[in-house]
Amino acid sequence: MTQATSVGTRRRTYNELTQRYLDAFAAQDDLTVQQLKEHTYPEVAETIFGGKTLSRPLFLERDEVRQLAEDMETIYRLVTSLPDKLFGGDLGAFAAGIGVTPAQVQAVLRGRGSGPSRMARFDSYRDEQGFRVMELNMSSALGGVETARLNRSLLELPFIEKFAAEHNLGYADIMAEMIEIMFVECDLPRDKRPVVAFCDFPASWVTLEEVIRKNVPVFEAAGVDPIPCHVGELRLENDAVWYGDRQVDAIYRLFVMEDLLAEDGPALIEPVLRAAERGNVALFTPMDAELYSSKGALALLSDEANRHLFSPDELAVLDRFIPWTRMVRRGPVTVNGQSVLLEDYAVSEREELILKPTLLHGGAGVTPGWQVGPAEWQQLLEGAYDEPFVLQQRIHPYTEPFPKEDGSGFEDWVVLWGTFLGARGGYAGSFMRGTPKADAGVLNIATGATGGCCFHELD
Repeated sequence: MTQATSVGTRRRTYNELTQRYLDAFAAQDDLTVQQLKEHTYPEVAETIFGGKTLSRPLFLERDEVRQLAEDMETIYRLVTSLPDKLFGGDLGAFAAGIGVTPAQVQAVLRGRGSGPSRMARFDSYRDEQGFRVMELNMSSALGGVETARLNRSLLELPFIEKFAAEHNLGYADIMAEMIEIMFVECDLPRDKRPVVAFCDFPASWVTLEEVIRKNVPVFEAAGVDPIPCHVGELRLENDAVWYGDRQVDAIYRLFVMEDLLAEDGPALIEPVLRAAERGNVALFTPMDAELYSSKGALALLSDEANRHLFSPDELAVLDRFIPWTRMVRRGPVTVNGQSVLLEDYAVSEREELILKPTLLHGGAGVTPGWQVGPAEWQQLLEGAYDEPFVLQQRIHPYTEPFPKEDGSGFEDWVVLWGTFLGARGGYAGSFMRGTPKADAGVLNIATGATGGCCFHELD
């Protein structure tokens, strides 16, 4: 969900579409950054954007969208095949192999779906190789699903509306895609309004409630009877889940697997799992979704020991799209074709590595090696060996120019691309996060990054 950035970012020749926008913006005097932000504020207030937006949209050209869609589909297919390819179809063994606790494994097995969910967001930076995915997130708790509100708001500005029309630009509605995925995966009826509980754990519901309630009209318009609540407000009756006098057809799961580690976690989720086991409530997304988005799963895809499982075309995507990632285990690993001891490589290449827990969210426990000294890094490594942690290669992302708010020109920002997978395949929109700090460390909205949206060339 969050990514570590790097120092030494590199400028590039941006795609022609971006350059055309920058040139057009510099040549006009009808729209200022301040006007843009004031106009979009009502749409991004009380959302994950926190009332802030980037000073311009991002752009993808047609070929970039096509390539990105193909790569995302390939990675999704490969990562969801890992239980079969490596563990004989044993989902519990797969979960244990990537560092999931026994209690979490049981919750996964009880709340698993009929198949992997397609509710996925790829968080990537761009460097000389193109998009490099640092994390794959699979959950209905993903941030950025309301990004199309910002696209629509920007298109109300004459300058951007004209630019989009002249260059045949559009955008994908991430929330509409998500609703379609939910209907399909939860097998919800289309001929009546299914009751869906938008459900978090009590501790985090305090801060999330306003954001969720703002999305209620969208779900109502899509034919859903939404109930914003926390899991403690649900009850089990006749092996079904109820909220007041309404039986719940599906639970839109805003809580994540790490919530189960809280002292009251197992008791809070027990009614949900019991009803799900009996087929009396559907979970969106199922509990197994987060296994595929574990950093441990990326480590399995990246590991040379597993290359024989994939075709040459698949390996080409893995090599281009996923940085070197390994579980923190003492012993030999392959780096650039050479066998080295991980414990030696981790120390000598500290400034080119990031230490990450496999399943925590929101940047918790993430340590960029270049932001700590050798002694502290060594101490962190000692605590991570044989624990659910990975080491991942540092990415040196390109920067992108953004208009300054005072109108004095442009400044370089680091941008994290959060690209979504479509309900029926391909690209389904982007949630952007940016910062002017070249060495921001963990890049997310909570740590001060600014959100934004993307337009893409239409066919």
